[in-house]
Amino acid sequence: QVQLVESGGGLVRPGGSLRLSCALSGRTFSTYAMAWFRQAPGKEREFVAAISRSGGNTDYASAVKGRFTISRDNTKITMYLQMNSLKPEDTAVYYCASRNTYPSDDYYRAVYDYPYWGQGTQVTVSS
Repeated sequence: QVQLVESGGGLVRPGGSLRLSCALSGRTFSTYAMAWFRQAPGKEREFVAAISRSGGNTDYASAVKGRFTISRDNTKITMYLQMNSLKPEDTAVYYCASRNTYPSDDYYRAVYDYPYWGQGTQVTVSS
């Protein structure tokens, strides 16, 4: 019943910026914690950033902290990942994920914590 759709991926030069979006449908957005993960060819899916259902609690992987910002707009039922100072090693398929955490305001970092996933959007950082 829960559907997640990512958008905003593409080709960007090193040092450039990109903003990813993830729209949720089928449930009440404000009850779901959200997160971004990424997966490069031949590698396991890894945690990027997470945000609680209220947006008040966030967490980032050390590799992206200070460069990426996760946010959400509960009116537009959309989550965002603002990516700045992009590096070639950021190249991957980026996935959004969600989990119903109501009434708590928790966030989660593990793949197995999330039952709902989007289809992914490709981000390529290259000169």
